[in-house]
Amino acid sequence: MRAAAILGLGCSPKKLTPFQIDKSIAWHVGMPASADQGEVILLFGGDGTLHRHLGQLVKLGLPVLVVPTGSGNDFARALGLGSARDSLTAWRRFNAARDNVRAIDLGIVRSLENAGQASEPHPAQYFCSIAGVGLDAEVTRRANRLPRWLRGHGGYALTALPTIFNFAPLPMKILTNDAAGAWSVQSHQPTLMAAFANTAVYGGGMRIAPHARMDDGLLDVCVIGGIDPFRLARMFPTVYFGRHLGVRAVKYFQASCLRIETEAPLDIYADGEFICRTPAEIGIRCEALKVLTP
Repeated sequence: MRAAAILGLGCSPKKLTPFQIDKSIAWHVGMPASADQGEVILLFGGDGTLHRHLGQLVKLGLPVLVVPTGSGNDFARALGLGSARDSLTAWRRFNAARDNVRAIDLGIVRSLENAGQASEPHPAQYFCSIAGVGLDAEVTRRANRLPRWLRGHGGYALTALPTIFNFAPLPMKILTNDAAGAWSVQSHQPTLMAAFANTAVYGGGMRIAPHARMDDGLLDVCVIGGIDPFRLARMFPTVYFGRHLGVRAVKYFQASCLRIETEAPLDIYADGEFICRTPAEIGIRCEALKVLTP
């Protein structure tokens, strides 16, 4: 068997040693140029590392084992890979039986900014976990400035609380596309944030979309409208348990294709990384990525 290992930022090659249990496996360090150069890929890193390689991983079509060594590892946790030890268990099972490969969906974001003026459409970008706009994107932008260790140990929560008190709701329109191709408005109100989820958890454990699944062909959308900052701060801890869905200002629905429009361009972040600015279309690609699970 031939295997490739992708090492994320700051990841030592020593992390690979426990996975080299079978001496008959030929290893290649770095992204394979083609599917002929490997049969499986081990990616050492967090959500950001995976996000940056998603386009090529989809093209290769090879199964991927995520080894959570980054500052944010929410996607790995969604797969049941809470630690490198869990990934090693999955790797051993794959070597023994190869019966733990699962095909999952990926989200897609395509910018519509200056779409009428551009000679070619903006390229689509994949995301594995959750895309967000509004308060969510601003918190992520600020959290990314923190030291790497702090980002991985509650940095999102530490950044969210002070940001809540100086972020005002913004006019935002969210539309969905039906089977006939017609757009209908799902939300049109001053909005604090909107999250478009392929997985349930982000931000170090916040269950913003508790009903999201990676294989149902749908994105779970959570929209938080205008709400008093003090009430929002009190509500914030409930997000870790998914109890925020009972709040009147929160709207939750599912869709396979959406469009988001704002009066002024707003940043969209996904998997902790900047994607583009509004307006944009957000959708889903079914069974886009093969992953190893425990």
